[in-house]
Amino acid sequence: MVVRIPMSKTGNQKLRDELSRLERVERGEVVRAIETAREHGDLKENAEYHAAKERQGHIEGRILELKDKLSRAEIIDCLKVSIKIAVFGTVVELLDLDTDDEVSYQLLGPEEADVKKGSISVLSPLGQSMLGKTVGDEVQTKTPGGTRQFEIIDIRPSSFA
Repeated sequence: MVVRIPMSKTGNQKLRDELSRLERVERGEVVRAIETAREHGDLKENAEYHAAKERQGHIEGRILELKDKLSRAEIIDCLKVSIKIAVFGTVVELLDLDTDDEVSYQLLGPEEADVKKGSISVLSPLGQSMLGKTVGDEVQTKTPGGTRQFEIIDIRPSSFA
């Protein structure tokens, strides 16, 4: 059974762009760097050669990882999801019941989540606790600092696909 990875159209395009750059630009650059380093002679003590080979390994590994993720992507148009409940793509505004602070997070896939930019993964503890909830519902999530309680005060559409 193939495990699908939820992904926005925007997130999918970012991964495709990265894959293209790695295959078309960086792969060729590292091959040239290896060839240049080989020309310097003894490979046993050639730091440039070893660094280039290591970089090549990272590039090839990331290419395989991206191809795998893209092949399993379930692309969701965040502009077309229902905002009646918290689902992938929606922006959920929460009230922290302990501090009265308000925070908003867009629910996205693990590849796109970036707390600093206001998004969390639907697979994270907080993301999972919000899924399927409506405005007025309380959610509880375990964090490294202990259990936190929030109330969902708004669910709105995303500003990007």
